[in-house]
Amino acid sequence: MPHGSLSPVSAILVPGASNAADPGGSPRDRLAARRSGNIASVHSWELVTSVDGPGTRMTLFLAGCPLRCQYCHNPDTWRQRDGELTAIDDVVGRLRRYLPVFRATGGGLTISGGEPLQQAAFVTRLARAAAAMGVHVALDTSGNLGRAASDELLDDLSLVLLDVKSGLPETYREVTGRDLRPTIEFGDRLAARDVPAWVRFVLVPGLTDAPENVDAVAGTVAGWPNVQRVEVLPFHQMGTSKWERLGIAYPLAGRATPDEALLARVRAQFAARGLTVY
Repeated sequence: MPHGSLSPVSAILVPGASNAADPGGSPRDRLAARRSGNIASVHSWELVTSVDGPGTRMTLFLAGCPLRCQYCHNPDTWRQRDGELTAIDDVVGRLRRYLPVFRATGGGLTISGGEPLQQAAFVTRLARAAAAMGVHVALDTSGNLGRAASDELLDDLSLVLLDVKSGLPETYREVTGRDLRPTIEFGDRLAARDVPAWVRFVLVPGLTDAPENVDAVAGTVAGWPNVQRVEVLPFHQMGTSKWERLGIAYPLAGRATPDEALLARVRAQFAARGLTVY
Protein backbone atom coordinates (compact mmCIF):
# COMPACT_ATOMS: atom_id res chain seq x y z
CA MET A 1 0.00 0.00 0.00
CA PRO A 2 1.42 3.40 -0.86
CA HIS A 3 2.16 6.07 1.71
CA GLY A 4 -1.01 8.08 1.04
CA SER A 5 -1.50 11.74 1.79
CA LEU A 6 -4.98 12.52 0.45
CA SER A 7 -7.54 13.01 3.21
CA PRO A 8 -10.75 10.96 3.10
CA VAL A 9 -14.08 12.71 3.34
CA SER A 10 -15.34 9.87 5.51
CA ALA A 11 -14.07 6.47 6.54
CA ILE A 12 -15.08 3.45 8.56
CA LEU A 13 -12.05 1.38 9.55
CA VAL A 14 -12.53 -2.16 10.77
CA PRO A 15 -9.28 -3.65 12.10
CA GLY A 16 -8.76 -7.35 11.52
CA ALA A 17 -12.05 -7.66 9.64
CA SER A 18 -13.33 -9.01 12.93
CA ASN A 19 -16.77 -9.91 11.60
CA ALA A 20 -15.29 -12.42 9.15
CA ALA A 21 -16.44 -16.01 9.26
CA ASP A 22 -13.87 -18.44 10.64
CA PRO A 23 -13.08 -20.82 7.75
CA GLY A 24 -12.07 -23.49 10.28
CA GLY A 25 -10.62 -26.85 9.22
CA SER A 26 -7.18 -28.36 9.67
CA PRO A 27 -3.96 -26.50 8.80
CA ARG A 28 -3.83 -28.55 5.59
CA ASP A 29 -7.40 -27.54 4.73
CA ARG A 30 -6.63 -23.88 5.38
CA LEU A 31 -3.52 -24.06 3.19
CA ALA A 32 -5.54 -25.60 0.37
CA ALA A 33 -8.19 -22.90 0.82
CA ARG A 34 -5.52 -20.19 0.59
CA ARG A 35 -4.06 -21.67 -2.56
CA SER A 36 -7.47 -21.88 -4.19
CA GLY A 37 -8.40 -18.33 -3.17
CA ASN A 38 -11.26 -19.40 -0.90
CA ILE A 39 -9.75 -17.56 2.05
CA ALA A 40 -7.18 -14.84 2.65
CA SER A 41 -5.43 -13.16 5.54
CA VAL A 42 -7.17 -9.79 5.93
CA HIS A 43 -5.77 -6.90 7.94
CA SER A 44 -8.79 -4.55 7.78
CA TRP A 45 -11.24 -2.81 5.50
CA GLU A 46 -12.68 0.67 5.23
CA LEU A 47 -15.39 2.58 3.44
CA VAL A 48 -13.79 5.77 2.19
CA THR A 49 -14.41 8.63 -0.21
CA SER A 50 -11.87 10.53 -2.38
CA VAL A 51 -8.91 8.15 -2.01
CA ASP A 52 -7.89 4.80 -3.54
CA GLY A 53 -9.83 5.41 -6.74
CA PRO A 54 -12.96 7.25 -7.88
CA GLY A 55 -16.12 7.62 -5.80
CA THR A 56 -16.91 5.98 -2.48
CA ARG A 57 -14.98 2.74 -2.16
CA MET A 58 -14.73 -0.32 -0.02
CA THR A 59 -10.98 -0.74 0.43
CA LEU A 60 -9.84 -4.18 1.58
CA PHE A 61 -6.38 -4.35 3.13
CA LEU A 62 -4.82 -7.80 2.81
CA ALA A 63 -2.07 -8.80 5.23
CA GLY A 64 1.45 -9.56 4.06
CA CYS A 65 4.07 -7.62 2.08
CA PRO A 66 7.56 -8.55 0.79
CA LEU A 67 8.76 -4.93 0.84
CA ARG A 68 10.09 -3.06 3.86
CA CYS A 69 9.63 0.53 2.74
CA GLN A 70 11.36 3.05 4.96
CA TYR A 71 8.32 5.33 4.88
CA CYS A 72 5.64 2.65 5.29
CA HIS A 73 2.80 4.01 7.42
CA ASN A 74 1.20 0.58 7.88
CA PRO A 75 3.99 -1.76 9.05
CA ASP A 76 1.30 -3.72 10.88
CA THR A 77 0.28 -5.12 7.47
CA TRP A 78 3.67 -6.71 6.75
CA ARG A 79 3.06 -10.21 8.13
CA GLN A 80 0.32 -12.46 6.80
CA ARG A 81 0.04 -14.30 10.09
CA ASP A 82 -1.08 -11.09 11.79
CA GLY A 83 -4.23 -10.88 9.67
CA GLU A 84 -7.50 -12.72 10.15
CA LEU A 85 -8.41 -15.61 7.88
CA THR A 86 -11.48 -14.48 5.98
CA ALA A 87 -13.70 -16.40 3.57
CA ILE A 88 -14.22 -14.90 0.15
CA ASP A 89 -17.99 -15.33 0.49
CA ASP A 90 -17.90 -13.02 3.51
CA VAL A 91 -16.10 -10.30 1.55
CA VAL A 92 -18.38 -10.65 -1.47
CA GLY A 93 -21.43 -10.46 0.79
CA ARG A 94 -20.16 -7.27 2.38
CA LEU A 95 -19.38 -5.83 -1.05
CA ARG A 96 -22.90 -6.58 -2.25
CA ARG A 97 -24.39 -4.50 0.58
CA TYR A 98 -22.65 -1.41 -0.77
CA LEU A 99 -23.78 -1.73 -4.39
CA PRO A 100 -26.27 1.17 -4.08
CA VAL A 101 -23.50 3.40 -2.71
CA PHE A 102 -21.14 2.49 -5.53
CA ARG A 103 -23.80 3.15 -8.15
CA ALA A 104 -24.67 6.53 -6.64
CA THR A 105 -21.06 7.73 -6.35
CA GLY A 106 -19.25 5.99 -9.18
CA GLY A 107 -17.20 4.10 -6.61
CA GLY A 108 -16.31 0.47 -6.15
CA LEU A 109 -13.82 -1.95 -4.62
CA THR A 110 -10.12 -1.31 -4.03
CA ILE A 111 -7.94 -4.30 -3.11
CA SER A 112 -4.91 -3.10 -1.19
CA GLY A 113 -2.47 -4.23 1.50
CA GLY A 114 0.22 -4.90 2.47
CA GLU A 115 0.84 -6.22 -0.99
CA PRO A 116 -2.35 -7.81 -2.30
CA LEU A 117 -0.60 -9.88 -4.96
CA GLN A 118 1.02 -11.92 -2.20
CA GLN A 119 -2.45 -13.55 -2.09
CA ALA A 120 -3.08 -13.48 -5.82
CA ALA A 121 -5.52 -16.42 -5.95
CA PHE A 122 -7.89 -14.66 -3.56
CA VAL A 123 -7.50 -11.35 -5.38
CA THR A 124 -8.30 -13.04 -8.69
CA ARG A 125 -11.48 -14.64 -7.37
CA LEU A 126 -12.60 -11.46 -5.63
CA ALA A 127 -11.99 -9.29 -8.68
CA ARG A 128 -13.96 -11.72 -10.84
CA ALA A 129 -16.89 -11.73 -8.41
CA ALA A 130 -16.90 -7.94 -8.15
CA ALA A 131 -16.64 -7.43 -11.90
CA ALA A 132 -19.53 -9.84 -12.42
CA MET A 133 -21.66 -7.53 -10.24
CA GLY A 134 -20.67 -4.55 -12.36
CA VAL A 135 -18.41 -3.12 -9.63
CA HIS A 136 -15.43 -0.90 -10.51
CA VAL A 137 -12.37 -2.84 -9.29
CA ALA A 138 -9.04 -1.18 -8.44
CA LEU A 139 -5.83 -2.96 -7.42
CA ASP A 140 -3.45 -0.97 -5.20
CA THR A 141 0.00 -2.54 -5.62
CA SER A 142 3.74 -1.94 -5.70
CA GLY A 143 3.96 -4.22 -8.73
CA ASN A 144 6.81 -6.12 -7.08
CA LEU A 145 4.82 -9.36 -7.33
CA GLY A 146 3.27 -8.48 -10.66
CA ARG A 147 4.17 -11.86 -12.14
CA ALA A 148 1.58 -13.39 -9.79
CA ALA A 149 -1.17 -11.43 -11.53
CA SER A 150 -2.77 -13.58 -14.22
CA ASP A 151 -4.15 -12.20 -17.46
CA GLU A 152 -7.55 -13.23 -16.12
CA LEU A 153 -7.08 -10.91 -13.15
CA LEU A 154 -5.90 -8.00 -15.28
CA ASP A 155 -8.96 -8.38 -17.52
CA ASP A 156 -11.24 -7.89 -14.50
CA LEU A 157 -9.51 -4.73 -13.25
CA SER A 158 -10.94 -1.29 -13.94
CA LEU A 159 -7.88 0.50 -12.55
CA VAL A 160 -4.44 -0.19 -11.11
CA LEU A 161 -2.96 2.15 -8.52
CA LEU A 162 0.74 1.48 -9.16
CA ASP A 163 3.19 2.67 -6.52
CA VAL A 164 6.46 3.47 -8.29
CA LYS A 165 8.65 4.18 -5.31
CA SER A 166 11.79 5.25 -7.17
CA GLY A 167 13.19 5.34 -10.69
CA LEU A 168 16.81 4.45 -9.98
CA PRO A 169 17.52 0.82 -9.04
CA GLU A 170 19.87 1.72 -6.21
CA THR A 171 17.38 4.19 -4.70
CA TYR A 172 14.55 1.69 -5.04
CA ARG A 173 16.57 -0.90 -3.13
CA GLU A 174 17.42 1.66 -0.44
CA VAL A 175 13.74 2.56 -0.05
CA THR A 176 12.25 -0.95 -0.19
CA GLY A 177 14.98 -3.56 0.21
CA ARG A 178 13.94 -5.05 -3.15
CA ASP A 179 14.69 -4.76 -6.88
CA LEU A 180 13.01 -2.21 -9.15
CA ARG A 181 12.80 -4.44 -12.24
CA PRO A 182 9.60 -6.37 -11.30
CA THR A 183 7.68 -3.11 -10.88
CA ILE A 184 8.82 -1.83 -14.27
CA GLU A 185 7.96 -5.15 -15.92
CA PHE A 186 4.49 -5.04 -14.39
CA GLY A 187 4.01 -1.46 -15.55
CA ASP A 188 5.08 -2.49 -19.06
CA ARG A 189 2.57 -5.33 -18.97
CA LEU A 190 -0.26 -3.05 -17.88
CA ALA A 191 0.60 -0.67 -20.70
CA ALA A 192 0.67 -3.49 -23.26
CA ARG A 193 -2.79 -4.64 -22.14
CA ASP A 194 -4.08 -1.05 -21.88
CA VAL A 195 -5.14 -1.44 -18.24
CA PRO A 196 -5.92 2.05 -16.86
CA ALA A 197 -3.42 3.12 -14.20
CA TRP A 198 -2.74 5.88 -11.73
CA VAL A 199 0.90 6.07 -10.69
CA ARG A 200 1.78 7.10 -7.15
CA PHE A 201 5.16 8.47 -6.12
CA VAL A 202 6.00 9.24 -2.50
CA LEU A 203 8.21 12.29 -2.17
CA VAL A 204 10.66 11.97 0.74
CA PRO A 205 13.24 14.73 1.22
CA GLY A 206 16.73 13.28 1.16
CA LEU A 207 15.54 9.88 -0.06
CA THR A 208 13.42 9.99 -3.24
CA ASP A 209 13.65 13.67 -4.16
CA ALA A 210 16.89 13.74 -6.20
CA PRO A 211 16.17 15.28 -9.62
CA GLU A 212 17.72 12.32 -11.42
CA ASN A 213 15.53 9.88 -9.48
CA VAL A 214 12.36 11.85 -10.24
CA ASP A 215 13.40 12.11 -13.90
CA ALA A 216 13.88 8.34 -14.03
CA VAL A 217 10.36 7.77 -12.67
CA ALA A 218 8.85 10.38 -14.99
CA GLY A 219 10.65 9.01 -18.03
CA THR A 220 9.46 5.49 -17.36
CA VAL A 221 5.87 6.50 -16.67
CA ALA A 222 5.74 8.70 -19.77
CA GLY A 223 6.30 5.54 -21.79
CA TRP A 224 3.11 3.99 -20.41
CA PRO A 225 0.19 5.48 -22.43
CA ASN A 226 -2.37 3.82 -20.14
CA VAL A 227 -1.39 6.07 -17.20
CA GLN A 228 -4.18 8.56 -16.56
CA ARG A 229 -2.51 10.54 -13.78
CA VAL A 230 0.49 10.74 -11.46
CA GLU A 231 -0.07 11.45 -7.79
CA VAL A 232 2.89 12.99 -5.97
CA LEU A 233 2.30 12.08 -2.33
CA PRO A 234 4.17 14.15 0.27
CA PHE A 235 5.92 12.10 2.95
CA HIS A 236 4.41 12.43 6.42
CA GLN A 237 5.07 11.09 9.91
CA MET A 238 1.58 9.75 10.67
CA GLY A 239 2.71 6.13 10.81
CA THR A 240 5.44 6.66 13.41
CA SER A 241 3.34 5.40 16.32
CA LYS A 242 2.77 2.06 14.57
CA TRP A 243 6.51 1.46 14.24
CA GLU A 244 6.92 2.29 17.93
CA ARG A 245 4.06 0.02 18.93
CA LEU A 246 5.63 -2.86 16.99
CA GLY A 247 9.04 -2.21 18.56
CA ILE A 248 10.67 -1.50 15.18
CA ALA A 249 13.16 1.34 14.78
CA TYR A 250 11.68 3.90 12.39
CA PRO A 251 14.40 4.88 9.87
CA LEU A 252 12.82 8.23 9.00
CA ALA A 253 12.19 9.51 12.52
CA GLY A 254 12.53 13.28 12.50
CA ARG A 255 12.63 13.49 8.70
CA ALA A 256 11.08 16.72 7.43
CA THR A 257 8.05 16.73 5.17
CA PRO A 258 8.55 18.25 1.70
CA ASP A 259 7.94 21.97 1.42
CA GLU A 260 5.89 23.62 -1.31
CA ALA A 261 8.96 24.52 -3.37
CA LEU A 262 10.10 20.90 -3.51
CA LEU A 263 6.59 19.68 -4.34
CA ALA A 264 6.32 22.24 -7.14
CA ARG A 265 9.70 21.20 -8.60
CA VAL A 266 8.84 17.50 -8.60
CA ARG A 267 5.37 18.03 -10.04
CA ALA A 268 6.90 20.18 -12.76
CA GLN A 269 9.30 17.36 -13.65
CA PHE A 270 6.38 15.02 -14.23
CA ALA A 271 4.35 17.65 -16.08
CA ALA A 272 7.30 18.31 -18.39
CA ARG A 273 6.86 14.75 -19.67
CA GLY A 274 3.27 15.48 -20.63
CA LEU A 275 1.82 13.69 -17.60
CA THR A 276 -1.28 14.80 -15.68
CA VAL A 277 -0.09 15.48 -12.13
CA TYR A 278 -1.94 15.67 -8.81
